[in-house]
Amino acid sequence: MWGTIARVVLKFRWILLALLVSATAVMAYHASKVQLSYEFTRAIPTDNPKYQEYQQFRQLFGEDGNMMVIGVQTKDFFHHKFFNDYAELVKKVRGVKAVEDVLSVPAAANLLKDAESEKLNAAPVFPDRSMSQSEMDSCAAAFLSLPFYQGLLYNPSTSTYLMAIRINKDVLNSKARNEVVAEIVKAGEEFAKKHRVEMHYSGLPLIRTNMATKVASEMQWFLLGSIILSAVILLLFFRSVSAMVLSLAVVIIGVVWSLGTIEWCGYKISLLNALIPPLVVVIGIPNCIYFLNKFHTAFNDTDVSMPVKERKFKALHLMIERMGVVTLFCNIAAAIGFAVFALTKSAILKEFGVVAGINIMALFFISIILIPAVLSFLPAPKPRHTKYLDNKWLQRLLDKLEVWSLHNQRQIYIVTGIVLIVAVAGIFRLRTEGFIVDDLPKTDKIYTDLKFFEKHFKGVMPLEIVVDTKKKNGLRVSPLQHFEKIDSMSQFIAHHPEMARPLSIVEGLKFARQAYYEGDSASYGLPNSFDIAFLAQYLGSKDADSTGKQNNFTRIVRTFMDSTRQRARISVNMADVGTKRLPVIIDSLSQYSKQIFDTAKYNVQFTGTTVTFLEGSSFIINGLKESILWAFGLIALCMLYLFRSVRILICSLVPNIIPLVITAGVMGWAGVAIKPSTVLVFSVALGIAIDITIRFLVNYKQELQLSSKTSREIVVDTIHKTGISIIYTSLVLIAGFVIFCLSDFGGTKALGWLTSMTLVLATLTNLIFLPALLLSLVKK
Repeated sequence: MWGTIARVVLKFRWILLALLVSATAVMAYHASKVQLSYEFTRAIPTDNPKYQEYQQFRQLFGEDGNMMVIGVQTKDFFHHKFFNDYAELVKKVRGVKAVEDVLSVPAAANLLKDAESEKLNAAPVFPDRSMSQSEMDSCAAAFLSLPFYQGLLYNPSTSTYLMAIRINKDVLNSKARNEVVAEIVKAGEEFAKKHRVEMHYSGLPLIRTNMATKVASEMQWFLLGSIILSAVILLLFFRSVSAMVLSLAVVIIGVVWSLGTIEWCGYKISLLNALIPPLVVVIGIPNCIYFLNKFHTAFNDTDVSMPVKERKFKALHLMIERMGVVTLFCNIAAAIGFAVFALTKSAILKEFGVVAGINIMALFFISIILIPAVLSFLPAPKPRHTKYLDNKWLQRLLDKLEVWSLHNQRQIYIVTGIVLIVAVAGIFRLRTEGFIVDDLPKTDKIYTDLKFFEKHFKGVMPLEIVVDTKKKNGLRVSPLQHFEKIDSMSQFIAHHPEMARPLSIVEGLKFARQAYYEGDSASYGLPNSFDIAFLAQYLGSKDADSTGKQNNFTRIVRTFMDSTRQRARISVNMADVGTKRLPVIIDSLSQYSKQIFDTAKYNVQFTGTTVTFLEGSSFIINGLKESILWAFGLIALCMLYLFRSVRILICSLVPNIIPLVITAGVMGWAGVAIKPSTVLVFSVALGIAIDITIRFLVNYKQELQLSSKTSREIVVDTIHKTGISIIYTSLVLIAGFVIFCLSDFGGTKALGWLTSMTLVLATLTNLIFLPALLLSLVKK
């Protein structure tokens, strides 16, 4: 069959080239339209209960992850010059397009009791003008007497002050957010430069924006770096500019197709699928090396008395016939390693699996059309182009590998067993833990600023608790009873060191009670039965004054109670505690809520961006674990179909299981946690490493069918015939993944060094352990 395919490819090469160029032009058009993804919660499927609870919360109370914060630490905050400029900064930030609201000290409001109208009126603490120091001192004293803002806008013990900026949700999910965030940071830095203070920035809008920008930047550099690195390695191997350019053409077309596929499928570039173009380069180059290697060996084996053109076409025919099936199944195995992610329910994993799987298979068709066609037009290879086939250093290395695998089988099995025992012990030390920003280096400003807010304000990650009374207007029936329970819950939360003081309708009522008692800070507390009678009117439907404007208290009511007065909201800012600690905290809160809220009368839900992140991380990790099993199963079926032998199947899988087990053990001993970015390594490495095994075993099978030699002699021949191309290919793959170690993202860096290590181990097991296993299990 492959002989017929070889004749067709060579005979109709002009037509196939025209089709390839046309398809590439179409893909290039779609690639030019590809966009960055700005979404954050795509890891969870839409039918997940946590996702549905979060969407319901957003419908009732609005967004929870659209707050950006700016912090400054200074003892001169209430110095009139500093404060006046800070107030101007607040105005400048409020004037930025898409900024909906700014909560800050200069904009703080006080509630004042109006005895005549029996209402609480909101009045600004600080006048909207430049103040003298005496005015500043008076206003600052009034502000500091309001416990409501303590821990929310300032930390008195560390002289730290916070500005919270709410950004339009539609802008946050678009490219325009880059400009919005940049303009806010620019205003803050201008203020910082003038007063010689350091401004700290955090919040999900900033984190998401900066990470998306880094993704776009890294993708360009890694793509360029992988292409340059591959070009250098190819030039060193083949000593031929034409071979290098041809190989680069294959992978560049593959990159164009991958970007075009992303846009064609309606996807956008995310942190995960941004890795696909560099991966296409890394995986595509081995295809070229194997084809070129076979072409050169076949050309050298042809009769030198034949015309050069005839020798060249005979070598091309043999290249396609012998390497076509090998490359096809290698690409199928690699595609399976990636495509299994499409079997998960996670949207971001599904996209990665679909695009990677399609384009790895596309690489095979690009290679088998472009390489033979171009080689048929180029001059025959010169002796210097095939000199690498007689590399004395590599031949000596292969001789040593031959001796080890044929004459030291017992020692190989003993050493492998000991290493596996140590690795398994390391596996038991593995832990599953991820953080929202743990893929960033500890010196990155995003990370250090987040830790600044965790130190002074206990964090900025939003956790939302919804208390549902299960009845419309349920909060109006015995309101004090409900508020006492919410206050008890809030106090329990506040005692957690990782969580800030919660905000709820109760805090608003405490603020109102203080205003009712003439602003006495000692009266800041939960209203009693007498107080609640006075304050009950503010829970009514009339939420505006005679001018139609909402006062501060009614805004609090609307923010922390839904329109039906059935549900109350408790908002908490907390530290980025990670996926290991967060479930413990939420379970503790859940258990306490069951003690104070009768489950027959209340339904308490924990949601928000923090919870969806936890659920998303767990979902991705479980999905990736399942994908590894799928990859093993599907690759095993391919091997069984290809070799039609259970013994060969065992020989193909064992040398690739060993490197994965060792890698997992190294992760355990090195303290590398299992998280979405690191568990990805196993499926990727399996799909790529199995290529080496396929090339070795296919050559072994072909020689077994055509030769009358013994199994031992055929194993020796296979080591020498495939060893050079395997070593060259492994070097390209390892170098291609090592470049990921330069990433600023910990996950991408881990993917680089862990996959490189796995490929080194896979090369050793396939050139040492596999031949020994073949001789032990397979008889001719």
